[in-house]
Amino acid sequence: MTRTSFAIALVVNLFFVSSCVANDDVRTLDWRIVATLPHDTRHFTQGLVLHDDWLVETSGHYGRSALIIKSRATGETVRARALPQRWFAEGATVWNDRIVMLTWREQIAQWFDWTLQPIEQMRFEGEGWGITHDGRSLITSNGSASLQFRRPEDFSIVREVDVTDRGAPVTRLNELEFARGLVFANVWLTDRIAVIDPASGQVRAWLDLAALKQAFELPANWSPTEHVLNGIAHDARSDRFYVTGKSWPALFEIEVEPVGASR
Repeated sequence: MTRTSFAIALVVNLFFVSSCVANDDVRTLDWRIVATLPHDTRHFTQGLVLHDDWLVETSGHYGRSALIIKSRATGETVRARALPQRWFAEGATVWNDRIVMLTWREQIAQWFDWTLQPIEQMRFEGEGWGITHDGRSLITSNGSASLQFRRPEDFSIVREVDVTDRGAPVTRLNELEFARGLVFANVWLTDRIAVIDPASGQVRAWLDLAALKQAFELPANWSPTEHVLNGIAHDARSDRFYVTGKSWPALFEIEVEPVGASR
């Protein structure tokens, strides 16, 4: 069977990925593909968030970073804004009907309206990687094992939590999504997403999406260290997730079992 026909079979059958239990407390969650959308391989995904029927995506790299709004139904770009060449775009989220985007090393959090016009800049220290919010605070990552909870009014840090899995630090926390009362975090250079208790920082579960790469044909210029899983968006209405990777040709809508589900 060719890789293409295998991918089609996976999608048509809406497979469930079964997993083993890591231990009594931290499990690996089951998931299944619901739908597959096209994803522009020029988009080096750094951030992904769903707002109403629109996917907001940031694409990174110096000299070609962009902020993009896409149709949730088709994955097609409906609006895009090229960013300053000196910026490396990172994560983004939507707060009070405005888009806020991080930069990697430029220490700038840039706010935009829905026409993608810049509104306001806020400064912060250190690197910017991922961003989401819990309805009260903005939550950011910086590539370390900590999450920062920030005031939306001025981006100042209210508190920080260290993320651990059975006592061991979980480093390289990247793109973030707040869903089901928990923080879902891509771990850079892996196919895994950590599901984190925002109060304690403890990993409650893992989501292993390595099998997604069997559901599309790898592009000719594919790099396993460059084109990694990155990008999580949650649809609260359906409780489904949208996931993709850096320069992947596909974006997936998936169902994920609840953390507390019994087997």
